[in-house]
Amino acid sequence: MGETWLVDVMLGGELDEQGMVFDFGHVKKQVKASLDNLSDHRLLVPLNTAEASVTHNIIHNKEQLVVSFTTLHGMITCSAPAQAVLLVDAEAITPELLTPFLEKAIQQVLPDNVTTVEFRLYPEEIGGAYYHYSHGLKKHDGDCQRIAHGHRSQIRVFVDELRDQALEARWASQWRDIYIATKEDLLGSYTRDNVEYYRFGYTANQGYFEISLPSTDCYLIDTDTTVELLARHIALCLSEQNPGKTIRVVAFEGLNKGAIAMHSEPSAG
Repeated sequence: MGETWLVDVMLGGELDEQGMVFDFGHVKKQVKASLDNLSDHRLLVPLNTAEASVTHNIIHNKEQLVVSFTTLHGMITCSAPAQAVLLVDAEAITPELLTPFLEKAIQQVLPDNVTTVEFRLYPEEIGGAYYHYSHGLKKHDGDCQRIAHGHRSQIRVFVDELRDQALEARWASQWRDIYIATKEDLLGSYTRDNVEYYRFGYTANQGYFEISLPSTDCYLIDTDTTVELLARHIALCLSEQNPGKTIRVVAFEGLNKGAIAMHSEPSAG
């Protein structure tokens, strides 16, 4: 789904030889690193729901998971290396149900004197329009290469340096719960139960990734889907619709980071 969740952490326990529960200088680094490794940019799968099923395979001597979801629009099937998927013993992926799972996992990597770990997970507050998409970046050296990760982020659009919230809302609506894919990653299409599906796949540094989902849930572009290229794509589309105007798009990706793209299409005549 690409949610952005903030995390408040409270640790309890005995004071160590420094008179601390855990040095503040290490808390954020260690907890964040552990959370990133455990759950960030991974496909989180709730095992205790009838809508999800998981199959384990071996490809090139590495464990590969195939996850299938039943949705209102049809089936979503994702095949990825095991390190790109997190199986959660829960009915759904929500902050409330994920919190005890993460607390237990993080407790195991903290010093012995830390006896309690309490998390508060909550979504980023976005006052204006936001898009909500998933994608994969096959050329990325890090975890963004995983084919089923995403973002829920704000978008700002300026026409001749005047903010246009109507255009922001239009793009937010167009990219609400969508899969944005590069056309060259499209392996083919097929129809099942009167639903057309697109199938995408690629091999990246971490292994082979593939996903299929209803075509109505997809948005195809000619380039890769980095936030820089997505900002440029929106700016180009809006510039074509508004010749003679200067378009500036601020496309966020996660919390307080993103890209800016500007474009101006000459007026005819």
